[in-house]
Amino acid sequence: MQGKVLACCISERKGTRKHAVDKIELRVGAGIQGDAHAGNWHRQLSLLGNESVDRMRAKGLSLKPGDFAENVLTQGMDLRTLPVGTVIDAGSARLVVTQIGKTCHNDCEIRRLTGMCVMPTDGIFAVVVHDGTIRPGDAIMTRSQEELV
Repeated sequence: MQGKVLACCISERKGTRKHAVDKIELRVGAGIQGDAHAGNWHRQLSLLGNESVDRMRAKGLSLKPGDFAENVLTQGMDLRTLPVGTVIDAGSARLVVTQIGKTCHNDCEIRRLTGMCVMPTDGIFAVVVHDGTIRPGDAIMTRSQEELV
């Protein structure tokens, strides 16, 4: 499965909206340099498909990259179908999917406005297994276990 990166987003402080940046630098054991959620844990970065964002736009919302707190906004990949353990190459980085979806916090603005949010079902989380850089326009693709041997 292959797609492309539409946007890279970070927030310098927890609890603030993510904003688009020209690139993100990823490090094994740390996640995204400069992002408030960086660290050695299972949700070093989040990915969301623009197709999911478009479904919410169809409900009348004006949304920009980072509004769902995603670090990487993609196009052309159905991220919802990727099982935990899937290997993803994005830009020069390699990631492994660690979690599908997350529970919306009680103060989720989008859920309050529309009655739903896509992150619990459509967002995925990953850890960095190979240092690299991701930029908008980069290819993003899954790798089979056979390709990795």
